[in-house]
Amino acid sequence: MLGNFSTRNSPDVHLEPNVFSAICIKGNDGNTARVLEGQVPYHKIFGHPTVGPLGIQGMGNGLHGKNYGLPRFRDNDFSFRFPFATVNFYDKSVPLEVKLTAWSPFIPLNEDDSSLPAAILEYSFENNTDKKVEAIYSFSAQNFLATGKKNVVAPDDHDAQVYQERNGFILYQPSVQGKDRMHSWFMASVDEEAFVNTDWYDGGWFDKLTMLWKNIEDGALSNESHKDNKSPGGSLSVPFTLAPGDSKTVRLKLAWYTPGSDIRKGRDEVECADSGCCPDKENYSPWYSFRFSSVEKVMEYLTENFKSLKEKTKDFTDSLYNLNLPEVVMDAVTSNLSILKSPTILRQKDGRIWAWEGCCDTGGCCYGSCTHVWNYAQAMCHLFPALERSMRQTEFNESQNDEGHQAFRSSVPIRSAAHDFHAACDGQLGGIMKMHREWIVSDDTEWMASYWDKMKASMDYCIRTWDKKREGVLKEPHHNTYDIEFWGADGMCSSFYLGALKAMCVMGNKLGENTEVYNKLYEKGKVYAETKLFNGEYFYQETEWESLEAVLDSSKENDQCRKLIEKEGPKYQYGIGCISDGVLGAWIARVCGLGDILDSKKVKSHLIAVY
Repeated sequence: MLGNFSTRNSPDVHLEPNVFSAICIKGNDGNTARVLEGQVPYHKIFGHPTVGPLGIQGMGNGLHGKNYGLPRFRDNDFSFRFPFATVNFYDKSVPLEVKLTAWSPFIPLNEDDSSLPAAILEYSFENNTDKKVEAIYSFSAQNFLATGKKNVVAPDDHDAQVYQERNGFILYQPSVQGKDRMHSWFMASVDEEAFVNTDWYDGGWFDKLTMLWKNIEDGALSNESHKDNKSPGGSLSVPFTLAPGDSKTVRLKLAWYTPGSDIRKGRDEVECADSGCCPDKENYSPWYSFRFSSVEKVMEYLTENFKSLKEKTKDFTDSLYNLNLPEVVMDAVTSNLSILKSPTILRQKDGRIWAWEGCCDTGGCCYGSCTHVWNYAQAMCHLFPALERSMRQTEFNESQNDEGHQAFRSSVPIRSAAHDFHAACDGQLGGIMKMHREWIVSDDTEWMASYWDKMKASMDYCIRTWDKKREGVLKEPHHNTYDIEFWGADGMCSSFYLGALKAMCVMGNKLGENTEVYNKLYEKGKVYAETKLFNGEYFYQETEWESLEAVLDSSKENDQCRKLIEKEGPKYQYGIGCISDGVLGAWIARVCGLGDILDSKKVKSHLIAVY
């Protein structure tokens, strides 16, 4: 089923409007028409029977706005080779073999073509019977831009329009008052001559869908358009005839264009005293809106470069799947690659990447290309290294101040961040290791050298803030990915520290810089971690607070909490427990090209203990 229409720079995973392809087979005894989809999953209608009401809203009122009652293919199967998805359809009443191949451009080292707001649905029909088959392929879309998320469009659709184009149509929703650049377009087009109807019957109740399906089932072909472009939706139809043994593919190209958003996150470095003293603040605008002037230009580029885009995307897919890795590994890798094509990642107008930690149903979750969360991501740096370097650019420039403090959540649009909260030790130290990775991947020493002073400021901040006694481990309370502070030396964050120190030594030596201080701290910290933080089985934490310079701040706790903290120390410490992230910095160091920073046998022992 076609759904999750997230075309407005943010997720909308439950938006499943009346947008579908269909096939009509002409016959002497009447036509046979089917939506080019398999059967509607049970949970779509009623909710999952064991988990609770996870169905689409409105199930108690007949699911108005859905097309679940239309006839579909009896069965189907699904397979994928990222980014290609394939669906085979089966129905004895349809005398054709029918297959859908869906994809969008994904070309490593070509971030622009891979950022296109476009998708392609290729429907293949093959006649394996001994008789001629006359058929009509159709694609229909209600103007879901006018009836989608109410927080970004007008509360009604009276200004929405549908334009007829050659071999296609455009859905349009203008901006609401006061929301600049929030207008939105969605375009559908095929490569061959098509009948285009943008004058749908506009009635109440279920009339729109009823009359639309009647036209599809009757095999009606129309080139009508509404005089004021006020149709509720648009359809295109491609009639064709297949002799026995013949086949045909209809290539449906989809493109969207929403040049603005209501997305603006992060506190400014200097906040205005009142709302009237600052000019209008800019919101996020997608990269493609500055590359292309309209949805028609996106479609034009897609059409003109289609052959190359598909060939290069297929080259990547074939190379990836020829690796002969275990199926479970391929599934993990390719499933997660899809995140790069999701609303989790935003590419702003200057081409730089900004990202959420993930996505909720109708919005991004946890803003700011969060440094410690994005430590884990290892795909973009190898497939689209220029985009990954843009994240380092933000971290060491807009998100870092002169003292070396990094705001671990960057602002969007990307701009100078406020420095009014803890730095995240694992995020900031991981960024230094990732600088080493980006240098190795790009083989660009000049680029790395341009960041040396900022890396040094960051590293020195970490040392004087969390390793005041110069022991090579982090002891002073250090904020981390668990959204808490660890007190005392621990294997998890100190392994990040060791990896960053080693990275500074390697990069500094390449540049002829004096790295003696970093090297001594690394050697001391390695010995400390392997002797004092390893219990013979795994790495743990020496919870500590009374001997640290930091003051235990319990002023925000209630009386019960405060008494416990004064008696037992800080909350949420893992102490002698075996934590799954206990040597995460050692993994980051490895994947960043720094090799082993701790005794590999002890690291393996820790991993076995976790397992």
